[in-house]
Amino acid sequence: MENLRTDSPGGIMASVATNSDAHVDSSTPLIDDHPIPLKISIVGAGIGGLTAAIGLRRNGHEVHLFEQSRFANEIGAAVHLAPNSNGILRRWGIFAEHFGANPMEGMVECTQDGQVRRDIPFHMASKRWQHPWHLVHRVNLHDRLKKLATSQDEAGPSAVLHTSSKVIAVEPEKGTIWLANGTEVAADVVIGADGIYSMTRRYIKDTKLFSSGKAAFRFLISRQVAESDPITAPLVQKKGTLMMWCGDDRRIVMYPCNDNQLLNVVCIHPDTESHATKSDEWNKQGYIEQVLKVYREFDPAIKTLLGKVDPSTVKVWQLLDMEKLPAWTTAKLVLLGDAAHPFTPHQGQGASQAIEDAAALATVLPRGTASEEIPERLKLYQKIRYERAHAIQEYSRLAGVDWVDGKPTIDMMAFRDYNFGHDEIDHASNIFKRWKWAKKPDMYWRMPIAFGPFPGPLQDADGRRRVADSPSGRFTTMTVKFKTSRTFLETLFPTDEFRFKSPDTVTTATFSATNLDNLAWIGGKGYTHFGLYVHGVQYVKKDGTVIDGTYLPVLFESLADSVVSGREELGISKLFCDIDFHHDSKQNTGCMTASWRGAVFANICLSGLEQDDNLTAEDGTICGEPDEEGILVYQYIPAVGAPGKADAKYACEAKVRSARVEKVSRASPRASSGSGVAPQVKIDARDWKALPTLHHVMSVLAEVPIYEIVGAKVVEGSGAPDFSSSRRIE
Repeated sequence: MENLRTDSPGGIMASVATNSDAHVDSSTPLIDDHPIPLKISIVGAGIGGLTAAIGLRRNGHEVHLFEQSRFANEIGAAVHLAPNSNGILRRWGIFAEHFGANPMEGMVECTQDGQVRRDIPFHMASKRWQHPWHLVHRVNLHDRLKKLATSQDEAGPSAVLHTSSKVIAVEPEKGTIWLANGTEVAADVVIGADGIYSMTRRYIKDTKLFSSGKAAFRFLISRQVAESDPITAPLVQKKGTLMMWCGDDRRIVMYPCNDNQLLNVVCIHPDTESHATKSDEWNKQGYIEQVLKVYREFDPAIKTLLGKVDPSTVKVWQLLDMEKLPAWTTAKLVLLGDAAHPFTPHQGQGASQAIEDAAALATVLPRGTASEEIPERLKLYQKIRYERAHAIQEYSRLAGVDWVDGKPTIDMMAFRDYNFGHDEIDHASNIFKRWKWAKKPDMYWRMPIAFGPFPGPLQDADGRRRVADSPSGRFTTMTVKFKTSRTFLETLFPTDEFRFKSPDTVTTATFSATNLDNLAWIGGKGYTHFGLYVHGVQYVKKDGTVIDGTYLPVLFESLADSVVSGREELGISKLFCDIDFHHDSKQNTGCMTASWRGAVFANICLSGLEQDDNLTAEDGTICGEPDEEGILVYQYIPAVGAPGKADAKYACEAKVRSARVEKVSRASPRASSGSGVAPQVKIDARDWKALPTLHHVMSVLAEVPIYEIVGAKVVEGSGAPDFSSSRRIE
């Protein structure tokens, strides 16, 4: 077969070397620094394939998509962009509301005769998730993804879309695909994103599809058409609402898209009643007479609405299922989306899981990935995604089980926390970094281990060997409490025993700085410490009991003598830096600046402080939470003379005894007339030259998102917070 020639700008050059043609002597597996981008072939340019193309081009790789259709008349209806998948797109700069998406605002569940069983508004529940739940027209989403994948204005080299390019064969070991026209294309990675009828899947396992027992009609109806008829108008009064009418073995699901102007309708029913078979095309023509016959026992109002559809737009297809694949990858071939785990359309997670797959795949194939790493990286992608994708797939099956005695056998909302309380970019990144750390077991680990291996005199943070060559005390505490990302902060947990109390993706944390002075135990001198305190955390003991607390992943201190060993004995992860702390009660301001040898990496400033005589329990603590919430930390003691080994590692809890509060001054979380500017928090990771011992920590803290500041204050008093109660948890 002939090699693919370049007939247009951006085409594939057969003479261009793939990644595997070059070699770089990498001294550590922690660094991806291969100079040649990967060459990636994606089979299928649906939502999953295009999303993967966007993620991989952002990583600097050369991406080619091969789509058998001409995209002349793109088909499809609406898609759920739930918070878990919508968050990925939004982090990549794709906002569905800019191309017609409307928010999912509620769900109404009715019996087949129109009696309302449940009416669930989502307004309050939506506040639990950082990203919105959108309903978007599939064609609009597809068009936007295609534009971003192929645009020359986006990050990374443009992906090249080859339409009318049917792939007929794959050689996984070589990363080669063959097109129907005889063209042969070589790549470092082949991604099978070719849907439920996947051709690429048979090179992993030749699995047969089987009927789920159901088929579906689908079509779109204009909201205006429904509103113009007094019989059907009541059905569409609530915008952004999913409506469902259910009989024992059939149901009608309707929800809006295109700024609430179109109604997407899916009618799921026994496949024997519409003559849909697995050999049918996705867009097989259906007949409105069939639809009305299948739903003849349903509420007259919904039947009237069904009768308004343009008969030429009615499509029908059989809902197919497939046994769980034992693997999604072999050699250089990997599956994504419905090719790996097809979904029945009962929970609207098919597109979402394909998007999550794409995000995970892009995570394990960053810029600089060497081709010899490909098989192992693809297996890691499978490990990251396998359990979650199949768990949601199984729940979707259960959600489609026929009703019994007029009631569903499962609560459709019960799995929502698992679905929505997840960020695949954070999740995959966390697993990926820990996988890389495990590849070099002789790394030097020191507290705090949440940020990875520690640099030292013999080894840098990437594992490369270096070339040899009192009662009378006073305190002032400044805190800024803010809303942030639970899924991001979870990546700082040192072990799986730490977790958040709530699955909400929005949580709170506090940056707190305390200046101590006139301390007898250090000769009447003082020092300052500054840390990040993560609220709402739990530690689960071996016996299942839970300890609530505030997690302290890192504490910076300005004194590098006996305080160092003292903090380590208390289990607290302490690092040295210079800290300047100024509180001017006359100017009603407070400012903390943290630096290393003049390189400033953290700055907190408050203005418009006003004294508050109404003290609360949390005012006496260093982290801004009540005393009954202890401080949770993790102790790691490295073994002497054995890099990568620990003499001991365990969790600790400190019930911090507060000092005596004498004065509290508060700043408004937002700028307003007469109160100065809003509290300012600036974190700058700098670089290894500016922060040779701290850059790996600050590069993570600089990514902690601050969604909204909810409180800021300066507390003054006598004595000092007492950590002497710190104990091992078990």
